[in-house]
Amino acid sequence: MIFVITVLAACNQNKIQTGDIVFRSVINTELSEAINEVTQTAKKSNYTHIGVCEVLNNIVYVYHSDSDTGVVKETIEEFYTSEKNDYLVDLFRVKNISNLQIQQALQKAKTLVGQPYNFTYILEDEGYYCSEYIYEVFKNDSVFTLEPMTFKNPKTKTFHQGWIKHYNNLGIPIPEAKLGCNPNGMANNNRLEFMGAIK
Repeated sequence: MIFVITVLAACNQNKIQTGDIVFRSVINTELSEAINEVTQTAKKSNYTHIGVCEVLNNIVYVYHSDSDTGVVKETIEEFYTSEKNDYLVDLFRVKNISNLQIQQALQKAKTLVGQPYNFTYILEDEGYYCSEYIYEVFKNDSVFTLEPMTFKNPKTKTFHQGWIKHYNNLGIPIPEAKLGCNPNGMANNNRLEFMGAIK
C-alpha cells in the first residue's frame, strides 16, 4: 500500500511546474483548526497552509512560511511529510501569467527565505504568515487580493476559542476586520486552476 501511494505521489509530482501553488490540508493543531473554522468558503476547501513550487533538475522544491521555521525552501516531500500529521496536498496553477512574471515571483520568494513567521497576522508586523508570504510573492502580478479578516466562527458569530487563546498569549487585541488573506480564500481565486491532488 505504501509503495502504491509513493508511486502515485511521484507520478502526480511530474505535473508540477515552477510557479505552481500547493495547498496543504488541515493539520492537527489548535492554530490550524482555528484558521480553518473561520476561513471556510462556499466552495469545498479546508486548506490551512500554502506554498509556491520551483522545479530544479527534476526536483520539486516548495517555498513557504511555516510557524515552526519561518520562510523556508524544502523539497515537496518535506512539505507533505511529518511524524505528527498526515497531510493531503492539492496543486493549483496561476492562469494568465508569463514565464518572466513567474521567474520574478520566484526571485521574490527566494529573497524572503529566512524571514520569521508573522504570528500576529497583521500585515504591517515583522515576518510573514503562510498566505501573506504567497500574496507578497505574487504582489506585482496582482494575482491575489486582500480582504478584511475575521476570526469569528461563522455559525456562532463569536471569536473562535483558538484565536482568543492565541491573542491572549500575544497580549494584543484580535485584529478583526484588518486586511489580510488566508489559504481557503486564495484557493478560490479565479486566477488559479486546480490541477489535481499531489498527495
